[in-house]
Amino acid sequence: MPFPFTLPTQTTDITESAAPQASAEVTASAQPTWLARIRVTLKPVVLDPQGGAVLRGLRQLGYDGVTDVRVGKYLELRLTAADHAAAEAMAREMCDRLLANPVIERYDVEVSQ
Repeated sequence: MPFPFTLPTQTTDITESAAPQASAEVTASAQPTWLARIRVTLKPVVLDPQGGAVLRGLRQLGYDGVTDVRVGKYLELRLTAADHAAAEAMAREMCDRLLANPVIERYDVEVSQ
């Protein structure tokens, strides 16, 4: 049975499409590399069921001194940017757009070389 659609027959020369990427890599490597350390946690007003489960598990193991647990995520990103401010701005933009949910989470960004 034939497919109900046809595939495009246009081809692209690989050397032409690779050229812009190569120049972008050279530009990126000329900039300093930064390490962005990002902590994402739930806002204090948001219930943390995973933290509650960890708390109960710790108490079952005999750690009765633990009174609260909040679970979050930790990310390390290596990125290139012209300076510290640009690297931090890029990391914060990534958090705002993908890495954190601003409705229920907050984040801290620390950038170093």
